[in-house]
Amino acid sequence: MPEPVLTATSGITLLGGADISASSLELALSLAPVAVAADGGADRALALGVRPELVIGDLDSLSPAGREAMGNAVLEVAEQDTTDFEKCLQRLAAPFVLGLGFLGGRLDHALAALTVLTRAPMPVLLIGEEDVVFCAPSTLTLHLPVGTRLSLYPLAPVRGRSEGLVWPIDGIDFAPAGRVGTSNRTAAEVVRLSFTGRGMLVLLPRQALQPALSALLSAEPHVPGAPDKDPKR
Repeated sequence: MPEPVLTATSGITLLGGADISASSLELALSLAPVAVAADGGADRALALGVRPELVIGDLDSLSPAGREAMGNAVLEVAEQDTTDFEKCLQRLAAPFVLGLGFLGGRLDHALAALTVLTRAPMPVLLIGEEDVVFCAPSTLTLHLPVGTRLSLYPLAPVRGRSEGLVWPIDGIDFAPAGRVGTSNRTAAEVVRLSFTGRGMLVLLPRQALQPALSALLSAEPHVPGAPDKDPKR
């Protein structure tokens, strides 16, 4: 893992190259005031009047005007084994990251970003126009209004347990090419989830960003490389 090139005591707003609305950027910066761009995400930020503190990537999509505007605040990482999104996460240190411009554009880019969530070195939430998505830690407690949409999508084989969902997930073997958990709903204001390993994405309405972030920051993280175990019974 590369050494961090930017360390923040607050959250970081990381900007990708897909469309970003002014309202989404304002929301993210209110929670994570340090702006960083992944390659062409700098052009998106500059067009919305925000100059990122740093742009990281292979620089194949950053415009000449964007590069000139960023001056020395550009870090080129030429290797092609990781996406620009992952290049950024590997070189940032922060309590959490909010990602904008990684959903809603090209599908291959969005799928790659979702895959990176499963191995991110810190809590990361991606914000779209309709949804927020993050990779669940081993245990998670969410405070949400009853009836909130809560979808679970596995990117690895995983089992779990739940309290407070309309359709409990206990005993289900989730897998990318098997059972998924889309369009569940909350049946209580407190939802508790636990999983056998890392790889389960949680998708919530965009309005649930702040409770989702609070839940992630108070959760015990899943330790990379730790053996999977049955959820607590």
